[in-house]
This record gives sequence, structure tokens and C-alpha cells, in this order.
Amino acid sequence: MLVLDASVALSWCFEDEEDEYSLAVLDQAVATTFLVPSIWPLEIANVLLVAERRGRITRAETAQFIDLLGDLAIHVEPEPCLHFETDLMDLARRHQLSAYDASYLRLALKKGLALVTKDASLVHAAKDEGVALWTEAHHA
Repeated sequence: MLVLDASVALSWCFEDEEDEYSLAVLDQAVATTFLVPSIWPLEIANVLLVAERRGRITRAETAQFIDLLGDLAIHVEPEPCLHFETDLMDLARRHQLSAYDASYLRLALKKGLALVTKDASLVHAAKDEGVALWTEAHHA
């Protein structure tokens, strides 16, 4: 099981964002279960809607991408109420992350899972917190 950042999943939708890393993750996806924070579906939906509005993708391409995601084992981890989120906010403050990015780091820490991300700030924060990155976990 791996924690999947939206940046990697979204790169599967946009050819100009695909790279070796994201394609390698996609190759592994059929045999992997991903865990994502509760914000993940909203992040995905928002990026897709903005891309549609800007003419970057069509509704049909959005539907095709959502079908792809539906074929993968992606489990959304329910998050506690805001008054329980002090650890998330501490992580965000400590590493200058958004609350959204900190939610991926927090989930990886909480579950002891490797993180799959293309976000440089999140990679740096994960290393600082001792969270394995998919490349490290994959080659171990």
C-alpha cells in the first residue's frame, strides 16, 4: 500500500505532465493499493474542471480518466474533524506546506507507508520526517 499524491495521478491525464516516474507508478498501479487523504477526490475534480474550462481536456477525456482511476485500488482515508488536525497544521507549518500537501505527509506518517509524489516541497518534507518515498521503497 502506498500514499498517492494527486500530482502523480493527474500526470496520467495530461500527456505534457507524464514522465518516467509517473508512468512507472502507473505500471505498478494494477498490483498496488493506494491510500489517499479525504481531500484527494476534490483535488482531482478541481484540476479536471479547471482543465476543461481552459480547453486543456474535454469532458470525454475527463470521463476516460475518471474511469481509469475507478479501475485502480484507491482507498480514501476518512479524516477527523478540524479540531483534531493540530498535527496536520504542525506539519504544514514546520515544512511550509499547504494543508492539502501536509495531509499526504500526515497520512504516510500515520500509516507508516511510502509516499508517491512529484511535488518537490513534499519530497523534501517527507525526507525530513523520515517518510519513505516510492522510489526508495520500490528499489528496496
